[in-house]
Amino acid sequence: MCGIVGVVAERNAVPILIEGLRRLEYRGYDSAGLAVLEPGHRLGRVRTVGKVKALEEALAAAPVAGGVGIAHTRWATHGVPTTLNAHPHVSRDGIAIVHNGIIENHEALRAGLLDLGYSFSSETDTEVIAHRIHHHLGASPDLFTAVRKTVAELRGAYALAVICERDPECVVVAREGCPVVIGLGIDENFVASDVAALLPVTRRFVFLEEGDVAEIRRRSVKITDAAGRVASRPMRESELPADAVERGQYRHYMLKEIHEQPRAVAQTLDERVAGAHLLDAAFGPTAQQVFKRVKAVHIAACGTSYHAGLVASYLIEELCRIPARVEIASEYRYRQPVITPDTLFVTLSQSGETADTLAALRNAKQAGYLATLAICNVAESSMVRESELVLLTRAGPEIGVASTKAFTTQLTAAAMLAIALAKQGRIDAAAEQALVTQLLALPGLMEKTLQLDAAVAHLAESLVDKQHALFLGRGPLYAIAMEGALKLKEISYIHAEAYAAAELKHGPLALVDEEMPVIAVAPNNELLEKLKSNLQEVRARGGKLIVFADPLAGMTRSEGVTVLHLPVSATALQAPALFALPLQLLAYHVAVLKGTDVDQPRNLAKSLTVE
Repeated sequence: MCGIVGVVAERNAVPILIEGLRRLEYRGYDSAGLAVLEPGHRLGRVRTVGKVKALEEALAAAPVAGGVGIAHTRWATHGVPTTLNAHPHVSRDGIAIVHNGIIENHEALRAGLLDLGYSFSSETDTEVIAHRIHHHLGASPDLFTAVRKTVAELRGAYALAVICERDPECVVVAREGCPVVIGLGIDENFVASDVAALLPVTRRFVFLEEGDVAEIRRRSVKITDAAGRVASRPMRESELPADAVERGQYRHYMLKEIHEQPRAVAQTLDERVAGAHLLDAAFGPTAQQVFKRVKAVHIAACGTSYHAGLVASYLIEELCRIPARVEIASEYRYRQPVITPDTLFVTLSQSGETADTLAALRNAKQAGYLATLAICNVAESSMVRESELVLLTRAGPEIGVASTKAFTTQLTAAAMLAIALAKQGRIDAAAEQALVTQLLALPGLMEKTLQLDAAVAHLAESLVDKQHALFLGRGPLYAIAMEGALKLKEISYIHAEAYAAAELKHGPLALVDEEMPVIAVAPNNELLEKLKSNLQEVRARGGKLIVFADPLAGMTRSEGVTVLHLPVSATALQAPALFALPLQLLAYHVAVLKGTDVDQPRNLAKSLTVE
């Protein structure tokens, strides 16, 4: 949710810290700051409200420099966005800390610290941690020990990075529920909350596990596990190019990522099919044995990933004829679901660190499911490491907060899962080959569909002054309508809701008038005539219709009805991904016309690592 960067080096850490923060801007934040140990081991700190650019300007006016430092971009949880609430927070004797997550027992710890004579300058839970570290440092041999004693007192989720004047040659980090990665250099080492922050300085990474505390020095890294035992974590080399998070020729990351979708889907399919047959091993070496036993599927996800899960449930039930239930992860984790024998538990997440989905996975592992499967975009994520089966979506880094290519690669992965389950005696080889052939054609069809960009941009002009919009779809395309409404809300701030089209007459039809645009997706399927009848109900009440239609759907433009035909016709397997594209473009172009922050919409963050 927030961004952490740390450096232990001979050279000046400040440029590395700033570049790391810049590469984490996609996560969403409201303030930024850094602290370094300057010559003489004196702590220097600079904090600002707003973007990293404001922090750079503040540093130009009041420079600090040093080889050991930490930096942070904050997304407000405790306390409004102010300089006093910005990280790093400090305690006595030059202790500085940055923190992602939420400390649930911070009020009790604060009360105890007040009794000990500590004073507070912020409203945050993080400052409590800084003072507890200082309190323990008085009876500890080093910063590492003081941090270990402190995290033993914390309840909640945290990723911490700490420096201090008394132990000036190291950064100490800890994690519980929030990711931390260590970057290995030559006579210098680094820490961050995301690999992307460190790609300009290293490609070798060590990922901390739950409960780990680590001491990072220039020539050494010491890690202990939750029990305090010395731990060895594997080193992994990242395959991401250093320019993976650059915007290139595009005005916004979101537009770049919309146009990257054909390649991302192709990469998701690469090496996972052979001779138009799906390779079960794409899900892991034990996948075939697991899939043969599956009699039901439970899916848990949040936000956009939840919409992909809804499409997955339609596909699984249609192709496999087994029950497939979808849960909002934040609700699932507090339920007591009934689990029938041989049920596969599936999580979908772009980051693999979404707190609610990760908690759902951990609950599921204790609940008696047949197996757990993660569909995720980040190979090094907690969700991937903790699942028995994995399908990586290979979308590459997604910087825009509003998910695009992560969504369509999840749809592709969902189709692959449905086929993988169906081929276990539910469909024959010819049917499998036909379905896989449709998936392999998808990248090319997406390229053609993206040619609607200019037409959608023109269409967006009719929505820019609207306050509300309704989105309609039927069957699996209802989930795509939900995703279209979410995209418009996220980045243009226009209130939008989605309905299964037949539900209009059960209440929402009361909202329809000339000022309420109704946006529908119309594939050429068995529900088409039903959908057309639903749309006639809108026109009969003076509503203005915008219809994205399959070229074979027989939809025509008329007064009050704008029809934009997809350049290609789509099968049921292809339609969800293809119809998602013009809805993404529509939200993007409306937001551009309204002048909102497309890549970092207000109040939202990319990776939600707190509940």
